[in-house]
Amino acid sequence: MPGPGRAPETDGAPAARPSRLRPVAGQPADRPSVPRLRLRLPLRGRGDAPLYGRRRTGRPTRLTAIGTGVVAVLATLAVAGVDRLLFGGLGWLFGLGFLVVCFQLAVRVRYADLLAAPISGPIAFAVAMLALAPVKSPGVTAQVVALATGLALRAGWLFSGTGLAALIVLARFIAQRRIHRSR
Repeated sequence: MPGPGRAPETDGAPAARPSRLRPVAGQPADRPSVPRLRLRLPLRGRGDAPLYGRRRTGRPTRLTAIGTGVVAVLATLAVAGVDRLLFGGLGWLFGLGFLVVCFQLAVRVRYADLLAAPISGPIAFAVAMLALAPVKSPGVTAQVVALATGLALRAGWLFSGTGLAALIVLARFIAQRRIHRSR
């Protein structure tokens, strides 16, 4: 039985030498420092809880280049389909919807993929024209002529949306470069 003044580990054993290492702040000097492992989970159960050590600021999710192309094609096809159902053709609703799509693409694309926004808009416009524009006669030649005619008749909407996306992308690029240089 150890005596009242001794710890069970030191029963009959020589006393341990004091450590030469300095104690960690907040830790008693007589206690040896033992590294503590902490398990930190990246996600917590609540929406307002920190995510990877920081709070979510509500910034929009950024699109990759492929995501920008997919969103552009799907959104433009959806707007063109609604315009064709409501008005029987592709008119001003299709043009305004295309402007909104181009704006959203330019605002939400990642910095590394900025060039995808002004490129994917016109491609989506052409795909929507090819899929939903009315064609008078069958055949590949008629499809090509209808596409060229549709693009020529709606060139104002096409250039406006592409120009809007290009201006927003250019402004974001310049702003990001200035922020990067100021650091």
